[in-house]
Amino acid sequence: MENILFIIFDIFNFGLVVFLWWFTIKNYNSLPKRIPVHFDMQGQADGFGGKIFAFLMPLLAVGIYGLFTYGVRYPEGTNFPVEITDQNRDAQFLIMKIGMRALFVVITIIFMNIQDYMFRYAVDDKAKPRITFVTIFLSVVLFVPLLLFITHLFK
Repeated sequence: MENILFIIFDIFNFGLVVFLWWFTIKNYNSLPKRIPVHFDMQGQADGFGGKIFAFLMPLLAVGIYGLFTYGVRYPEGTNFPVEITDQNRDAQFLIMKIGMRALFVVITIIFMNIQDYMFRYAVDDKAKPRITFVTIFLSVVLFVPLLLFITHLFK
């Protein structure tokens, strides 16, 4: 049962990457030559570049997907915040496999939000992000310590 859930999770995560590529390619031709590539914490563009930068988020998503997939497939080669022993190996590997997949979902949703906002801001500087940058920041800042806490519970 565990493997079936992981397969479903992996297909979903791969689907998020495919969707991000589809969204980028679909909207690429409608972008102006200069697009926002960096935003401050208030959501205002403070860095601009050519529209080729529209492919940055999908490329980063593919790279992170590859790293996470490698880590999940070969957990022995990854770093853990606790010492791996014969007693805790299965629990730690399970926590890591679930945590990495869930973290990828969070990261990809953040990338999709940034991509959407970047495209909408490129044509309308009054556009607002669908998910605020504060919410994005807090989701990452709170997710990682939560994962570390769970890891330490099963050391």
